[in-house]
Amino acid sequence: MTVSIADYALIGDCETAALVSRSGSIDWLCWPRFDSDACFAALLGTPENGRWRIAPKAEKFHAGRKYRPGTLILETRFETDDGAVTLVDLMPLRNNTSDIVRLVVGESGRVTMCMELILRFGHGCIVPWVSRLPDRTLRAIAGPDMVVLTTPIDVHGENFKTVGEFTVSAGETVPFTLIYAPSHLAPPKPSDPHRALAITEKFWRGWTAKYKNDGPFADIVTRSLITLKALTYGPTGGIVAAPTTSLPEWIGGVRNWDYRFCWLRDATLTLLAFMNAGYYEEAAAWREWLLRAVAGRPEQAQIMYGIAGERRLVEWEVPWLPGFRNSGPVRIGNSAHSQLQLDVYGEVMDALHQARRGGIDQSDDGWAVQIAFLKHLEKAWTEPDESIWEVRSGRKHFTYSKVMAWVAFDRAIKSAEEYGLDGPLDRWRELRTFIHADVCRKGFDPQQGSFVQSYDSKELDASLLLLPVVGFLPPKDPRVIGTVEAIERRLMAGGFVQRYDTSRSDDGLPPGEGVFLACSFWLVDAYVMLGRLDDARVLFKRLAALCNDVGLLSEEYDPHSKQLLGNFPQAFSHVALVNSAFNLTRAAKPAEQRADHSAAAR
Repeated sequence: MTVSIADYALIGDCETAALVSRSGSIDWLCWPRFDSDACFAALLGTPENGRWRIAPKAEKFHAGRKYRPGTLILETRFETDDGAVTLVDLMPLRNNTSDIVRLVVGESGRVTMCMELILRFGHGCIVPWVSRLPDRTLRAIAGPDMVVLTTPIDVHGENFKTVGEFTVSAGETVPFTLIYAPSHLAPPKPSDPHRALAITEKFWRGWTAKYKNDGPFADIVTRSLITLKALTYGPTGGIVAAPTTSLPEWIGGVRNWDYRFCWLRDATLTLLAFMNAGYYEEAAAWREWLLRAVAGRPEQAQIMYGIAGERRLVEWEVPWLPGFRNSGPVRIGNSAHSQLQLDVYGEVMDALHQARRGGIDQSDDGWAVQIAFLKHLEKAWTEPDESIWEVRSGRKHFTYSKVMAWVAFDRAIKSAEEYGLDGPLDRWRELRTFIHADVCRKGFDPQQGSFVQSYDSKELDASLLLLPVVGFLPPKDPRVIGTVEAIERRLMAGGFVQRYDTSRSDDGLPPGEGVFLACSFWLVDAYVMLGRLDDARVLFKRLAALCNDVGLLSEEYDPHSKQLLGNFPQAFSHVALVNSAFNLTRAAKPAEQRADHSAAAR
């Protein structure tokens, strides 16, 4: 059977996360952090690269799954000719250790189950040394890593695997606990799995209760918010783009990137999504992570950082993993971290401005960092860059990058005016006016009646849909309307928006990729701002229907094969979903909050 990215569900503890297949197999997990070496890497290789499967022994069974409402606790129900069981999967929030708890609950009849644990450290290549401890406990060690398995069933080693067979009757529960710890410490004692379940459910239900479910999209918004919380690295507040690496943007293609890092580009929309949902603590933590990450010399600012703010994200290829459905190479690290992408300066300035407006406490250091950013940007904005899409073919004068430079000065001016902050306002106003005129002169093609991807180009780019959203031009400006219409004509594929035409692009990579889901949500937002509400609702519902059976979205979608593509689940897709839902259903719309056309300079 061909495996699909949509076959997976997410569990996590706000420090790392695992992907669980429909058949009860954990095929991806990095311990103890999102960016650690994988313990289970079957997703990008074979079962021999690490997985943990619990499933009926019967050759034929039916499996269905769901999350417990308002939680990240996954329930997979297996039905066989002999009866039914439910596999409950969770990762409790940490109390000094990182655990996976799996409970096999008998529902009816008597079902024989099989357990197979294949632990591999070092991204699926290092076989650990396994020894038996008292109390039916196994310990696996390799170098700095240790994993301890505790279960009441009899298990044994077989071909470098740990396997066991057991039977569950109605009313019975068989628990499994897998714990990670550094190998130089004593083996950790397992927590009570039933108590862990109760505490975990209480946490998630309490967290989701802060969001007041309203509107027709409440369920998918709630699931998206839970996913964003799960992708938050609790100790620092950073939010990873995805918990995976190298899930392909095209099956068999080479556009496979490591997304287990935090992108500055996601800052403003993530902040607005959390604040508008009532999650000010998460928004404040994200803002603080942002300030810590960019602290230092402004010219050394990066487009992405590690989850604690690490800067060195060296990219290398893993030769022993063939990749998801043989889509190689598998990459660890991301060399785009060293690219120049000017839009991130505007993103940082916009995020901190929106945080002020949202009432999140600001520090004097935060404003000092922003002034230093702008001093650097006064000269840097004229340089070509690699753009929002991180092209690997060389730098150009990308239109959206220049627009976001305008945003940086615009937000600084507004912050200074609204909150009495000191700064060289006259110089900023002059630059804001100059950049605006420069973009309108060089980034707009009168023949097409549309803005274009880069200066003096004829190509289109989905990022241009954000021009009214960031407040660069009013939504009813003929140039905005013309740009939206041009994108509808030339960048639509199967009813969704491509980021740009890779078949015509010189981005340094072979053509072929799915449609970026965030881009289609941007079109929803543009429709809302243009007053095309019926079009916005139709497209939003089409996008929402792409969520898999447990409400998760990846980065991309292939309209032809009708499958999710790219790293999964993707934070930015869920951020875009939340904001588009709010734009459609709320009087206070994120797009209008961000644009603030009434005060924008023209």
